[in-house]
Amino acid sequence: IRSYGYKVGSIPCGKANLITDVPGVKVGHCTVEENGHKTGVTAVIPCDGNVFVKKPVASVFTLNGYGKTAGTIQIEELGVIETPICLTNTLNVGLAADALVEYTIRQCEKDQVEVTSVSPVVGECNDCRETNDSLINPIQERAVEVHHVIQALESASEAFEQGCVGAGRGTVCCGLKGGIGSSSRVLDFAGKTYTLGALVQSNFGRME
Repeated sequence: IRSYGYKVGSIPCGKANLITDVPGVKVGHCTVEENGHKTGVTAVIPCDGNVFVKKPVASVFTLNGYGKTAGTIQIEELGVIETPICLTNTLNVGLAADALVEYTIRQCEKDQVEVTSVSPVVGECNDCRETNDSLINPIQERAVEVHHVIQALESASEAFEQGCVGAGRGTVCCGLKGGIGSSSRVLDFAGKTYTLGALVQSNFGRME
């Protein structure tokens, strides 16, 4: 909306107005469009280096929603995250979780870190006719594969596409096309400067 001259709020944006203005955060996509599919994967890497080793502080909050999200119980219990976060469609949460486990094992093998347990974190675009990607994607065919998840992870960078890409390829928002969006704000608090970043997969509601 800023491209059309509208400014939202009074707090200044980060340099790129993206979640990746937060140091260490990277985002990658893999969009799946073969054979009539309109779906994909979006990956958020929360810090530099090996996420499993660094285990950044994390929290979970649910507002008026439910889903097939994986990995949130460990976050609630321990207050940390130990894999990147993947977003995909409802019926591919399990596959994305498995791919994250494989990705983490590979990363730890390179770093000579033993892995005996890992809690992958996967979010999805909720589970009802209006709010998963089955309105425009044949979701039952489960087109997302492990290599799509790995591609999203390995392509993650500070500069990333927004809109009809990755996990946002098949989303619908209030009857209009949904997608992936991002923003950031710079806050001064108690003598320190902080950057707050957000990434949204918009997929909900009816216009009426």
